[in-house]
Amino acid sequence: MNFEDYRRHDAVGLAELVARREVSAGELLETASARMAQVNPQINAVTLDLTDRARGETHASGALGGVPFLLKDLGASLAGTVTSMGSRLFSQVTADADSALTTAYKAAGLSIFGKTNTPEFGLWPFTESEYLGVCRNPWDLSRTPGGSSGGAAAAVAAGIVPAAHASDGGGSIRTPASCCGLFGMKPSRGRVSFAPVGEGWAGASIQHAVTRSVRDSAVLLDVSCHPQPGDPYFLPAPERTFAEEAAREPGRLKIAFFAGAMQAPGIDPECEAAVREAARLCESLGHDVEEATIPGDVAAMQAAAGAVISASIAANLDAEAERRGRAIETGEIEAITFATYRRGGAVTAAAYVRGLQALHAYTRAEAQLFETYDVLLLSTLGSPPIPIGSVLADAKQITERLFAFMPNTQAFNNTGQPAMTVPLAWSKSGLPIGLQFVARMGAEATLFRLAGQLEQARPWFDRVAPL
Repeated sequence: MNFEDYRRHDAVGLAELVARREVSAGELLETASARMAQVNPQINAVTLDLTDRARGETHASGALGGVPFLLKDLGASLAGTVTSMGSRLFSQVTADADSALTTAYKAAGLSIFGKTNTPEFGLWPFTESEYLGVCRNPWDLSRTPGGSSGGAAAAVAAGIVPAAHASDGGGSIRTPASCCGLFGMKPSRGRVSFAPVGEGWAGASIQHAVTRSVRDSAVLLDVSCHPQPGDPYFLPAPERTFAEEAAREPGRLKIAFFAGAMQAPGIDPECEAAVREAARLCESLGHDVEEATIPGDVAAMQAAAGAVISASIAANLDAEAERRGRAIETGEIEAITFATYRRGGAVTAAAYVRGLQALHAYTRAEAQLFETYDVLLLSTLGSPPIPIGSVLADAKQITERLFAFMPNTQAFNNTGQPAMTVPLAWSKSGLPIGLQFVARMGAEATLFRLAGQLEQARPWFDRVAPL
């Protein structure tokens, strides 16, 4: 199969070709591998090439049988391979077994042939780790593809794969999807199991994927949303498959929109204009749309999340130090990660609990909005993709620059609600701008139905990066 034919299909479409024997799983793998060899030196999206291993495992059965696929180098383990988490500290640690999510992907027939770039421990909304190197955006190589699933989004945007595994602890699916012109769904807390490892960042982190099409995201969630024994929380099985939901009409929704920033003074004018245009689009599709404010103490939420995340990092690194019998030293992890480690070590047990209480209080306050509205619309990011290196350029302004870029995503990790970014706008310079839609807890079906409608109204699949 040539690359032009390959790129014309999403993952579901490729699986259908394999099922009809119009192309073999092996041909798809070789096409994906060739595209990776062609473009990866420019973008550094794939950091572990497992093509030879995949050649021996490729099969055509399952909902996505024979479709090439990439795992993020964080969150999902693949037996016999390293999951470095973007850090040299774990660069020699090999997984003994597959995680539950990897098992589900294999059962669906996906051909896992590599792992994608991520910042150290997934801490940043850009992908520039010292160990794995800088990942670049296929739309503009001087810009970030976002993070922490930056490698996944860059690989999809560059045409290596139609969909890739991703995870989201503060915006890490939605941020790179927005930067790279993709669809990105962060499911509800408990929808996808982290077994056997357990929760991430007190339940803020969730795994799923970045995709070019809505139906790919829906099918991938269908194959992965199965609770495992001992999960600390899980959701009831959906009434219908998410693939079915994505093909259904959403009905008349009551949509609130917010054209500002939750964790920063404001957003780029082009992003604000995109929100207002998306609101008009939703109104033209028959929905009731009105401007609203978002309740809840955002400053308290942000402070609490910082304590919980840094304490979680400290706990994980302390566990590694105990396993190997010596302390984590300066130079083994990045300097700013080490500062986070030290900060987390100073968080007392009582402060951690108070942090959780603050997050729960924020969740209850923010949920009041969804007593009135079905969906909240706001900008995914504070601006189009930013230049590589810009957040860390000035140590005194890191926090300010960080939340100027990602002011609207972290809140919904802490509430646990589903949130998606939809590629409905582009800047004057041709960079993608994602629009974020949030629903009440467990209501992915509402978002998939709306996403399917938006995809039909403003198709984006054929708008591809110029790389």
